[in-house]
Amino acid sequence: MSANTIVSLTCIPMRLPFHHWSKPPLFAGRPRDKLDSALVRLETQDGMVAWGESYCVEPRALQAIFETLISPLACGQQADDPNLLAGMQRILHNLGRSGPVVHALAGLDIALWDLRAKRAGVPLYQLLGGKHRDKVRVYASLLQYYADEGLLEQVTQRALGEGYTEIKLHERTAKAVAAVRKSVGADIPVMVDTNCAWLPEEAESAITEMMSYRPYWIEEPIWQPEDEQALQALKKKVSVPLAVGENASCALALRRMVENASVQYVQPSVIKLGLTAAWDIAQTCRGTTVTCAPQVAFFGPGFLASLHLIAAQETEVSLERLYVELAHVPYGRTVPIANGWLELPDAPGLGAEPEAELIQGAFAH
Repeated sequence: MSANTIVSLTCIPMRLPFHHWSKPPLFAGRPRDKLDSALVRLETQDGMVAWGESYCVEPRALQAIFETLISPLACGQQADDPNLLAGMQRILHNLGRSGPVVHALAGLDIALWDLRAKRAGVPLYQLLGGKHRDKVRVYASLLQYYADEGLLEQVTQRALGEGYTEIKLHERTAKAVAAVRKSVGADIPVMVDTNCAWLPEEAESAITEMMSYRPYWIEEPIWQPEDEQALQALKKKVSVPLAVGENASCALALRRMVENASVQYVQPSVIKLGLTAAWDIAQTCRGTTVTCAPQVAFFGPGFLASLHLIAAQETEVSLERLYVELAHVPYGRTVPIANGWLELPDAPGLGAEPEAELIQGAFAH
């Protein structure tokens, strides 16, 4: 074995209890009081440890995938093998081109980037060609308040008071957008994520109702989210930019949207697709009318990987932060949000290590 041989790869669920100053929102018909992802811990023969993060809806399923599929294929391999991840993707492709297996591979991919940067003794953004900015603006991404005008005003004012200067809603009605626009005034950008609310034939009229309240973009306006022809048709009918990507079935779908200018913003999620795919999509956007604005509704190593990506890409965009009160804030001491901004960490790799509580599985259940 060489120093760079992978000797262990483990999945540690990270289920962070949260409060959003209201009743828990519903997810799949059930109240949701935790935000879930999973740490991915990679260790090499010489004892170096690197970290990734995977999207995780069901911890037991993701842990089983790591134990039975991902770890057996990765352990014993060379971490610096440029074909490692692509080879595993091809071996496992018949288990799905999206979903938990792909999410597990995304976590491995982020850990491999962390490891490479640590080996080189440089912050990860250097492996992406260097940084274009030292700090990144953060926008407050509100969970759903079901058009409750009082709560929307309360929470948006709370976010503004903490220094955020951009707001995103997870709402579906003009009434909700109107309430927030009234609360924040004319100059604050207000993005609207509808979570695939409408069928293609419904979207135009629903968006038109919102237009007088000046949404900055409309995110995931239609079901199915990767229906490129429907998105292209909608883009011609409405004047507000469209954003899509976190639920695209694969990276190829997003690249096609960039190449065909089907939307104005693409939003890859590094904990679903991996940093390699997300960075490739960002590079595909260069010189086009499409901007890469990664989806970042998570708090672990994937959050840091997204921060490096945004700092390294030429076009400036803000980083999404789910605006909730967490029982534990990962990297809250090492990479804190201050007045709506994040300073880019300069330590080797992702720039910070997960806290002991997370590593030890204190939030695994």
